[in-house]
Amino acid sequence: MAHDTDNSKEKGGMMMPEAEEQTARTYVDDVLTSVQHRNPNEEEFYQSTQEIIESLVPFLAKHPKYMEHGILERIVEPDRFIMFRVPWVDDQGKVRVNRGFRVQFNCAIGPYKGGLRFHPSVNASVVKFLGFEQIFKNALTGQAIGGGKGGADFNPKGKSDAEIMRFTQSFMMELAKYIGPDVDVPAGDIGVGGREINYMVGQYKKIRGASEADAFTGKQVDIGGSLTRTESTGYGTVYFVQHMLEDQNRKLEGQTVVVSGAGKVSIYAMEKAVQLGAKVVACNDSGGYIFDEKGIDVETVKQIKEVEQKRIYEYVNEHPEATYVENGKVWDIPCDIALPCATQNELEEADAKQLVSNGVKVVAEGANMPCTLEAIQVFRGNQVQFGPSKAVNAGGVAVSALEMAQNSSRESWSFEEVDTQLQAIMRDIYQKSVTAGRTYQCEDNLIDGANIAGFQKVADAMIAQGVV
Repeated sequence: MAHDTDNSKEKGGMMMPEAEEQTARTYVDDVLTSVQHRNPNEEEFYQSTQEIIESLVPFLAKHPKYMEHGILERIVEPDRFIMFRVPWVDDQGKVRVNRGFRVQFNCAIGPYKGGLRFHPSVNASVVKFLGFEQIFKNALTGQAIGGGKGGADFNPKGKSDAEIMRFTQSFMMELAKYIGPDVDVPAGDIGVGGREINYMVGQYKKIRGASEADAFTGKQVDIGGSLTRTESTGYGTVYFVQHMLEDQNRKLEGQTVVVSGAGKVSIYAMEKAVQLGAKVVACNDSGGYIFDEKGIDVETVKQIKEVEQKRIYEYVNEHPEATYVENGKVWDIPCDIALPCATQNELEEADAKQLVSNGVKVVAEGANMPCTLEAIQVFRGNQVQFGPSKAVNAGGVAVSALEMAQNSSRESWSFEEVDTQLQAIMRDIYQKSVTAGRTYQCEDNLIDGANIAGFQKVADAMIAQGVV
């Protein structure tokens, strides 16, 4: 630790002049105060900005030009935020009304890119947090895509195909005004899969009077979708974990893994982990979790969730040796590696303490911001390797950008070609995060490193383009 007489202060091992650090800290605090004041009651959005911006202090202290250009004040404000009414008629002939959203947050490095989420929890705060995270996640992929996100507070569960089609077509009647291949390219997210995207493509083509399927990604393969897109976020999560382990001279083979969720990210994270020699022993849905000491049969989970669209408790009917715990916490199961792959803030401080008590060594966020700030502090304080979502789950948007490239060139690449590129992208994201973290000797190489690496790319582009 430096002495006061040399007017410097240690920040995670870095000797930083105290005045420069204090200037950066004051700047960050002022921006966060402004975000909270201008976006009252938007807790998810504030949490996201706090997590990212606070980690930039050592970077800003060393590079004051970003403060001089007002980058933080500009980057926390979206280019535009669109909210609209979505009326539709259910199977009983009753008129229903939902809210639709799209935030076009930042296009400094390319067209807006980010998924659409259909879930009752969708509101302005959730959409803005997702869009803000997407800016830096997309920058980390190295591809020319900016940050955006959207969705509706519509719950597709229990709805017929006809109801989902009518809702999606009504949603697209308004959203079509704001998107396009070179402007904003939506994809899927929670509640929006290939079926919903296909409906959007059809309605968009009818509105525009032209075949512009490349205004979307996540499409069915025979209408311009990409192989590996379904698997990409889950596979990418595990590829990232591989690099985390390699840095500690460890392998994924033989590790015990617990995964939350039973959607696409969870299923394909489990599939890839098993392919690489790990044993996945637990996963869950909103009703409870299954525990299979021998290792979960991923094909059974696929059949239940993707084909039959039933609840995860059906697993024990096929595998009676497994256990189903209703309303249980999947984080109570001892494991080496925990992969939260369901939704935001699903893993709280008490869950983190339980995982640490049970000996977890690695936590990697397959979902968007699934760990609370308090949970992250528990992991940091107990030397648990932690992979942040904007780096770990970037595989999905990375392959979406590859789909855009295939659409532009009117080509279709093989599963192996796309998967090889995905592996290279995830390796590059890991290396960028580690390098930035080590350069600024942050307290956590991956969290702060990913934030700094993503921020610098976007901020440099913003400076180059002037005050716009």
